[in-house]
Amino acid sequence: MSRDSITLEKCKRFSARVIRLDKYLRTNRCPMAISNQILRSGTSISANMAEAIYAISRSDFLSKSHIALKECAETLNWLELLYEAKHITQPQFDSIKADCEEVLKLLISTTKTTRYNNVAV
Repeated sequence: MSRDSITLEKCKRFSARVIRLDKYLRTNRCPMAISNQILRSGTSISANMAEAIYAISRSDFLSKSHIALKECAETLNWLELLYEAKHITQPQFDSIKADCEEVLKLLISTTKTTRYNNVAV
């Protein structure tokens, strides 16, 4: 993965969106425990992919990418809970969920490609 990776850029944009969501949640009286959890998992996605760029081996790259994938899945779970608890509206949920699912698909593809096709890192 190169430093100008489309996957990393999409992860960064999504993480920035999670930061804005956290600000919104805090001003709208969402329990801090929930906003902290989604902030942590949502920003961890891009942090792990940024680390993956400088991986020292294919195995290290795969490990960081897989952590980002798991954090993205966790973030999707928190988004669903926020919606079910009525802390975000249907349009808000649909929009951010679509972004999260796009990142999730990219990360799934990245990890599968790296694992199964011996892609050089």
